[in-house]
This record gives sequence, C-alpha cells and structure tokens, in this order.
Amino acid sequence: MFANSHHRSGVFKAKRLPQALLLGLALLSAGVAEAAPENRCGWVVNPTPGNWWLTDRDDTWIMTSQGGEQEPDGMDKIGDISAGDYVATNGYYGYACGCMKVDVDKTGKRIARIYSFRQLPIAKCRADTSLPSADQ
Repeated sequence: MFANSHHRSGVFKAKRLPQALLLGLALLSAGVAEAAPENRCGWVVNPTPGNWWLTDRDDTWIMTSQGGEQEPDGMDKIGDISAGDYVATNGYYGYACGCMKVDVDKTGKRIARIYSFRQLPIAKCRADTSLPSADQ
C-alpha cells in the first residue's frame, strides 16, 4: 500500500510539472513577472508645476509631466526637495541631487514606481562625470 501511494504521488507531480512550467512561461510572456527595482542616481528636476524627472547616467526618466504623465506610485517619497541641498531655477522650482529605488519603463523612459528616495548634496552629482550638467 505504501509503495502504491508513493507511486501515485510521483505520477501526480510529473503531470503537474509541465502545467506549472507552462503557467510560468505564460505569466512571463504576459509581463506579469516584474524585474527587481533599480537604484538610479542623478539630477531630480522639478522645473515647473507638475513636471518632474530624473536624469541619470543612462537617460532622462519622466516621473510626471503637466497635463500628461500620471504620477507614479510612491511620488510622495520624494517630499520637498527645496528643504535639502537644492538649486532654485524658477521661483519655488529647481533641482536637487538624489538616489531613488524605482521601477522603470525603459521603452517609455518613465519611472513607473518609486520605492525610496534619498537626497544627496548637489556637489555629489556635480562631481559625477557620468552625469550631464544640471545647468543645461
């Protein structure tokens, strides 16, 4: 009886394995499986109301655009960048240096979700030769 139960258990697992594999492949191809969040550091820019982006060594990643892009989840993690080391360029608006843990949409060049934000001294980004100048 024990041998019979063990045998049935093995047959059951063998039949379920291909189904589980197919389900996993279907989820991957449907885009359900997500990549791990990325750490991105660079210029955090808020030049005018409703416009935010991050320029890092790879590209410029849009967070919001006035009348366009919807705010990504976690935008509240950024807070008031003018309370830290900050350069005002347009009244209350300007830029800072910072690092963010984010999900990005590489095709759309967007930040899809913000997990964390840490503001850094402006000098840190100015010294980073992989970043473009913030005064463009």
